[in-house]
Amino acid sequence: MSAPSTPLALGILGVGHFGRFHALKAAANPRIRLVGLHDADAGRAAAVGAEAAAPPMDAAALIAAADAVVVAAPTRFHFALAEAALAAGKHVFVEKPIAATLDEADALIARAEAGRRVLQVGHIERFSAAFRAVTGAPAGGRALSWDAVRAAPFRPRSLDVSVVLDLMIHDIDLVLELAGDMPEAIEAVGSAVASERPDFAVARLRFPGGRAAVLTASRVSLAMERRLRVLGTEGEMAVNFLDRSLAVLRRGGAEPVVALPGSGIDRATWTDHDSLEAEQAAFVAACLDGAPVVVDGAAGRRALKVALAIETAIAGGHA
Repeated sequence: MSAPSTPLALGILGVGHFGRFHALKAAANPRIRLVGLHDADAGRAAAVGAEAAAPPMDAAALIAAADAVVVAAPTRFHFALAEAALAAGKHVFVEKPIAATLDEADALIARAEAGRRVLQVGHIERFSAAFRAVTGAPAGGRALSWDAVRAAPFRPRSLDVSVVLDLMIHDIDLVLELAGDMPEAIEAVGSAVASERPDFAVARLRFPGGRAAVLTASRVSLAMERRLRVLGTEGEMAVNFLDRSLAVLRRGGAEPVVALPGSGIDRATWTDHDSLEAEQAAFVAACLDGAPVVVDGAAGRRALKVALAIETAIAGGHA
């Protein structure tokens, strides 16, 4: 299908650290007409508006002027902003997590379905070259366990949520996608170090069929770390996302993946691309072309459900 001549009129609600990137990417996309942006900090809105050549606007006026909105405000505002946009008949892209509670997530999903509007959740790792490399690698056999590590030095942002909803939720979404199932049981530990909420967490997920995943996330680490290890009936896959390396150990010995047509893997590595640009392009295609929503409200709800269960387990409850 050829691209429509009329671009998508898009508004950005929240232009903090990540919302600013959304605004700049949207401003450069020929299929998007950035109609404006909104932020509770008027000075921030003016500064990002100058960069993106888009006027700061009142939230209600921006929703009325747009065909679709990106909700990139702090998590506690996700539901109110997304619900207002959906109620006005607009398509919505909401950053992860989809909402603060499952009831809020359910309400957004129901509203989007009733209005036949696109609801996409910002699990950006689904659009990364790294994830494509993982899903395209011929590990063979059946995956039995996943071990994911995501760590970063402390930065004073996103402290309105725990490290589970800040960082670990990325790997929760990826593991749920790879496992194709929801966990049967969850155990977790974690602690607050530099904020009022857990800044590191380790969670163990048990899936049907005896499969398991161990997820580690920290935002008070000494150094950046991004790794995934997959163990299966035919061997092991080890991925280091920071140095873009992937190796597979199969029956018969260690064998780095050399080339897979169309997978982006080249000599045990891959060529990075702009994941946010790819994520925005998928949202635009869903809104303008009727393309399938890659990460829909149901996917966002699944990740949120597991994340909240991990937080409950950390607090000493039963997940």
